[in-house]
Amino acid sequence: MNDGTKIRPNIILITSDQQRGDSYGYAGRGVHTPHLDRLKAGGTWLKNCITPNLICQPSRASILTGMLPLTHGVCDNGFDLDPNLAADGFGGTLSKAGYSTAFIGKAHLSSRRTTQPTGTPECQTSSTDYDEDWFGPYMGFQQVELAVHGHFHRMRNPLRPPAGQHFERWFFSRGGGDDAWDLWGKELDDGVECPKTWHSMLPPAWHSSSWVADRAIERLGAESGKAEPFAMWISFPDPHYSFDCPVPWSLIHRPEEVEISPTHKRTFDGRPWYHQASLESKPKIQNPEELKWRSEGSRTPPLQDSQLRKMTANYFGMIALVDHNVGRILSRLQDLGLTEDTLVVYTSDHGDLLGDHGLYQKGPTPYEGLLNVGAVFSGPGIPAGRTVSDPASTLDLAGTFYDYAGVPQPNEGQTRSLRPLIDGASGASRDFALSEWRLMPFRTGIELDLRTVRTRRHKLTIDLLSDAGELYDLEDDPTEMSNRFDDPGAAKIQKELTDMIRSRPGPLLDTFPEPTAPGGS
Repeated sequence: MNDGTKIRPNIILITSDQQRGDSYGYAGRGVHTPHLDRLKAGGTWLKNCITPNLICQPSRASILTGMLPLTHGVCDNGFDLDPNLAADGFGGTLSKAGYSTAFIGKAHLSSRRTTQPTGTPECQTSSTDYDEDWFGPYMGFQQVELAVHGHFHRMRNPLRPPAGQHFERWFFSRGGGDDAWDLWGKELDDGVECPKTWHSMLPPAWHSSSWVADRAIERLGAESGKAEPFAMWISFPDPHYSFDCPVPWSLIHRPEEVEISPTHKRTFDGRPWYHQASLESKPKIQNPEELKWRSEGSRTPPLQDSQLRKMTANYFGMIALVDHNVGRILSRLQDLGLTEDTLVVYTSDHGDLLGDHGLYQKGPTPYEGLLNVGAVFSGPGIPAGRTVSDPASTLDLAGTFYDYAGVPQPNEGQTRSLRPLIDGASGASRDFALSEWRLMPFRTGIELDLRTVRTRRHKLTIDLLSDAGELYDLEDDPTEMSNRFDDPGAAKIQKELTDMIRSRPGPLLDTFPEPTAPGGS
């Protein structure tokens, strides 16, 4: 039996897409996640782990590189990660150190809906340049199986083979012709109309969550028995909207029983100006299709209680389906005798507003449902049943992997190992974690330079372009109803938090290249 002293454990990072840190059974909201609950019970939960950015591409680039967004340059969706920086990310670094590395699922490290070919396998036009025998390398990983379309949307036509990659070829080969696509859009009518939400008739076996688990299980079998350790990033595309959970998983959580947000009445009173402006301003995009998407597809009008209940139940169902497939992966790991030699981490790229303050999906509103993703660590030497309340960040995953693998950090990244916090080492603590987002006008029609700091008790966000912001005491005000920004009674803590933002380590870019997908990817 492994006693926790193995120098080079296998490493598995499992991520979901857009999963709130409170949307687990163990977090108290009644979500059906028996496998993740078991993983947490046997490991350590970082309950205040935040994302370094509130949307997909920047946060994923930060997970890989260990750099903050304004250092690696992916400041928003639509900006591709520099492959040279990616080569020094944890995939490339562990590859050079003798690990067998693989990526399976949604990468979103470069853009899909680009204005012209970019040459990457995730680009909608360049993807046709990669034949069916291509399995990497990509962004530092030796082997990859990619889902370029992590999730479908009714407002956007899908990539059909020969465009796309491994998932798209597999998905459109199910049944015959457009069987899978047609079933995805077919609804089980429950009498409640809700934007971007329906009970899909797609067979669960044809779902992206099932495909990701199938491919991960196959890869685990290929890695078993090798002399060298392996590192694998398994990336589920759900529960990102559309909220299209397939039957019967969409029926697990009853709408009348789910806990919906207690703050779902929309109001902008006491909030910084950009909360309202980001929903009502016209995105500055020339392309009519992308303008429609940014104006309608990525925004949701206020919902009635019955609609929010349906959306929440479907969101929870999507998470339950991910959990089921995580269980399949963990069972395969056990069957192969690899459990005690493998560090397993589960987290998400960012959360979802899910009705908080009458807001949905994501935007420049870093409430806890969007910012806090949490993280669970399990494996050799990881304390069981431990909860860490110190602020942490998924930015620190790369540094943590280097620590467990005994590999020097390869660059000037801001990543720091979480291992001392996980181990409960004497004197180990974290005062704060940072998140940042440079919004260009193509997203919401306004320009922002948002900086957020999260401590155990407080959270401060400042827009450096307008000096507007918001400050919350999360101990006295856990639902973030009272903005204390510029409140004389909170002046001392606001200054302390502002100093933390100013202490940001590492290089800081002040100019950015032109986006490859000006509407956001």
